[in-house]
Amino acid sequence: MAGEVSISDFLYPEMLAEVPSPPQKIYFKGNYCSEIFQNCLAVVGSRKMSVYGVRVIEKIFSVLHKDISIVSGFMSGVDAEAHRRAIKLGLRTIAVMPCGIDYIHPENQADLYEEILSNEGLILSEFEGDFKPKSWTYPKRNRIVAGLSRAVLVVEASKNSGSLITARMANSYGRKVFVVPGSIFSNLSEGKTQISNEFAINIDSGFSINEFFGFGSSTDTYKNEKKSDSGNNVILETLKNDPMTMDELSEYLSVDISTLNKEVTYLIMSGLVTESEGKFYAC
Repeated sequence: MAGEVSISDFLYPEMLAEVPSPPQKIYFKGNYCSEIFQNCLAVVGSRKMSVYGVRVIEKIFSVLHKDISIVSGFMSGVDAEAHRRAIKLGLRTIAVMPCGIDYIHPENQADLYEEILSNEGLILSEFEGDFKPKSWTYPKRNRIVAGLSRAVLVVEASKNSGSLITARMANSYGRKVFVVPGSIFSNLSEGKTQISNEFAINIDSGFSINEFFGFGSSTDTYKNEKKSDSGNNVILETLKNDPMTMDELSEYLSVDISTLNKEVTYLIMSGLVTESEGKFYAC
């Protein structure tokens, strides 16, 4: 399905209409429905994301409630990973374009564009047709990403990252802004540190996001997080004795890579484990 919606139309997203200077008209392709706009989480970050960033998205998204829609800006890096992970987990996703609705940018993500549409996702833009992106269209796109969302998650960001524009816009709109802890040695943590000192809330679990959206109480969060405590302790004790690669750790503990990856990512985010040259070390 494709079409356009004006700000005077009852189908226009309610939260977007509340922001300063909202788009007077938005163009769309895909699953345009009221449900997809009800619980939007914007996920933003660097175009040059690290392995750590990939693992953060994997861990946070793995427990998100199915009624949360992931909103991002379709760029490479964090944006694309967020869209793809949402699709893989059966979450709805909205891609907000900095160009015309029919123009695919970046062009090497044509497969992702089609994948979003074929999985009940939505492509949005305030620009029609084949309008090409300009330097000024990215901030305009960012205000839509922030405006649609009840909260924003910043995965990775340098101190000059464009994702901080989205975070600051969201904060000015009265939205919650979440960040995940990052390495003090990585420039991709600098932007997160900056906004966490100003207004952002540090989290290390998707359960915190669920709770903000009203899906699960703090008690539920505590119980779910406690389930993995014993497994985390085993991993820590193992790594204290001998640093290992993920494959070595998986074989030693007889745990599949997918499950182990989530646990190790949690330990890294908690500052209990570090990674160097492919091996993991207990702190």
